[in-house]
Amino acid sequence: MEYEKMARADLIKEVNRLASLNEYLLKEQRLADRLEFGWTGNLGHWYFHYGSNRVEFNELKVTTLGYDLEELPEIVPYEFFTEKIHPEDYETVMQAMVDHITGEKEVYEVEYRIQAKDGSYKTYHDRGKITQVDENGKPVLIAGIVFDVTQRVLMQEELQEKNRILAEKAVKDSLTDLKNHRALMEEMTKALEISLVTGEPLSVVFFDLDDFKKVNDTYGHQAGDRILIEFSEILKDSLRDSDIISRYGGEEFVVVLPKADNQAALRISDRIRLRVESFEFSGGIKVTVSGGVKTFEGEVLGELIEAADRNLYQAKARGKNRIVG
Repeated sequence: MEYEKMARADLIKEVNRLASLNEYLLKEQRLADRLEFGWTGNLGHWYFHYGSNRVEFNELKVTTLGYDLEELPEIVPYEFFTEKIHPEDYETVMQAMVDHITGEKEVYEVEYRIQAKDGSYKTYHDRGKITQVDENGKPVLIAGIVFDVTQRVLMQEELQEKNRILAEKAVKDSLTDLKNHRALMEEMTKALEISLVTGEPLSVVFFDLDDFKKVNDTYGHQAGDRILIEFSEILKDSLRDSDIISRYGGEEFVVVLPKADNQAALRISDRIRLRVESFEFSGGIKVTVSGGVKTFEGEVLGELIEAADRNLYQAKARGKNRIVG
């Protein structure tokens, strides 16, 4: 900077700025020497001269973004960084600074995405505080530290995705991707509670593929698995999004039909039975299905499923490939 070309007023401002910065740096060094300074990080400190809108910083803050120091303006304004903040994070960052300046928050602290030179985004964690004010109590110098937490955020996102997958697997049948027995019990309990409160009907259908052991013995378990998957697709294609479809175990499936009385449940179940009867499964295998229907009448969950299972047993006893309810 060519100080000899500066006007007297600007020169005084520059002297004051340097004096303020020097005073803070000396204080920071004393704290660091006594191991009392808690802010340590891989991108170093930054200093925002509030009145002159000038930012000074460790070069790592910009080189991490892919910029060379030669590309920077001689005086780096606050906007050099804020204009690179991800649009979804911009308001959060600005509000964090406003909250600190107005005294709403003791410390300015925020995490945000910032665009690198190549267009990708890093995640920075900023923490700062007003360290000097003027005679009117307005900020003169805000000092802080910035961390590149990109890897930590990526690891957190990866962990969240893994947890999501694990949580999904905990309630899904691994073969058919339908809800498993555990998920059925949980969702059915909620559905029964809603039915009791609203007075709306609810029916349960217990399906079982007929003579499925013979299918496995004749064609092998891999063929049997394909049939279970294809039957699951028939169920999903035949039912509403609001219906609960589950693989109860083996070749048994339970479907919960909210807002469906006994007659509606029988119609829906028989439509599925007819689709299965006319469907040619993988390998040209033909299969039929039986079902037991029970409409909720205030019984507890276990009793409702047992009643549907008893009707399924009656369907099997009467010759299979039929619905009883």
